[in-house]
Amino acid sequence: MNLLETLQNRRSVRKYTEEPIQKETLTAVLQAGLLSPSSRGIRPWELIVVEDKEVLNQMADCRAGSARMLAGARAAVVVVADETASDVWVEDCSIVMSNMHLMADSLGLGSCWIQGRLRNTPQGESTEVYLRNLLNFPENYRLEAVLSLGMPQNHPPKQELSSLPLQKVHWGKF
Repeated sequence: MNLLETLQNRRSVRKYTEEPIQKETLTAVLQAGLLSPSSRGIRPWELIVVEDKEVLNQMADCRAGSARMLAGARAAVVVVADETASDVWVEDCSIVMSNMHLMADSLGLGSCWIQGRLRNTPQGESTEVYLRNLLNFPENYRLEAVLSLGMPQNHPPKQELSSLPLQKVHWGKF
């Protein structure tokens, strides 16, 4: 599969089977994240891998309306960054998330990007504070997002190139 086909096929998957994720597959997803470019090569990110079912169930409460799939996931990768290391940590972490999301799909895994930065729990607590208390990452590390992972119950159909919003492309000037 070439990169364009991988991009077409990548869809958010929120329902997973009980099938375990092979260690080599999870490692490849992490490697894709670690291969991400970053501003000035700083790599301000850290990846917290969670496979414990009890912790995944607790993580499912980290965000109002959007993280319940973690209760059915077989793993999650929490992406945090040292905000003092780089002024573009958000962009750097977003690239990490995107690379892992694409790699997961290319390996037959389902995944979903769960935005954490600037989000709250159903009780109004910051998602970042909730996950910091649960996962013990340092105060100077900021949360970007969580990637849920599992074998997909079903995979949405690929996106067709003919449905792309080409009117959003401007040649020369807007």
